[in-house]
Amino acid sequence: MKLSENLKKILFDKSEINTYTEINDFGSAAKILFENQKKDWELLRNGHKTLESAQFKSFQFPGYKIKVQFNPGRIISSSAKVDAKSIKERKCFLCLENLPDEQRGILYRNEYLILCNPFPILPEHFTIPKITHTPQRIKKNFNDLLELSKDFANYYTVLYNGPKCGASAPDHFHFQAGTKFFMPIDDEFQQIKNEYGEVMSVSEETTVAGIDDGLRKFISIESKNPQAIISFFNIIYEKISTSEEEPMMNILSFFEEEFGWRVLIFFRQKHRSSHYFEEGEKNILLSAAAVDLGGVCILPLEKDFNKITKENLTNIFNEIIIPKDKFEALKASVKNKL
Repeated sequence: MKLSENLKKILFDKSEINTYTEINDFGSAAKILFENQKKDWELLRNGHKTLESAQFKSFQFPGYKIKVQFNPGRIISSSAKVDAKSIKERKCFLCLENLPDEQRGILYRNEYLILCNPFPILPEHFTIPKITHTPQRIKKNFNDLLELSKDFANYYTVLYNGPKCGASAPDHFHFQAGTKFFMPIDDEFQQIKNEYGEVMSVSEETTVAGIDDGLRKFISIESKNPQAIISFFNIIYEKISTSEEEPMMNILSFFEEEFGWRVLIFFRQKHRSSHYFEEGEKNILLSAAAVDLGGVCILPLEKDFNKITKENLTNIFNEIIIPKDKFEALKASVKNKL
């Protein structure tokens, strides 16, 4: 691949990186990038200082918990305007020519850049955009999600936010990745599946389940066979798709060498709940995306952190997640196809 001058300028130039990238251990390479960028890039360093002082509280639901993080460093993302007019009028902050001067990245499979996120939610938080400016659409890039989660498996879970489900750059395709087991669902998944899941398809190598835990409705695919996962995902995508636009979804992909992949696909009906748009005391600035659905809800305003309740969380999730009847219909449709 011939590298453009813009790309050459961005690439992180450390020989120790090659030790890991040559064996596709991009998780270890990303960790080296992270430590170096924290030393060299003030914006990232300040972002992590803010994160280190973040406050947490936890709400216990039957069989799982939802944490709330007060993180003022996320105000830009949480309040981002993602309507077509606003997107058209701003420069794309994921395009090479618009990246900060101090930012460095690692080339991934000649198609993506691994970049440290300067406004982190997770202790180590990366954005992985395509080098080319192309819309946020998962269908043709789903295999990349699987490869990336395997190549990042030593340390990180990989996330995908749909263009109307929390992606702050819906015009530029990207994944995110962050510290494994930071989100409660990384640990709690099996318990949630056992208590709230319906197995829809099972074979020696692949299990597909539909799960409704009272807050979230999602389908899980567990397998060591990437082609089986892609096949099941395409069936699910076809059944949820209602137009040429991408169905509203967030995805978490988690890989362990012993067990293979675990892909969780969360189904949405709204980007933001009514609480986001309320005035005065009723306002709660929670713009849920994959991390929130993984069990860590991000609040950039202290007033919201102080007042939010278990009932608020239940109401917000119930507004943004597809209703039970639609989820049951989706499961029935998928099972018929399986």
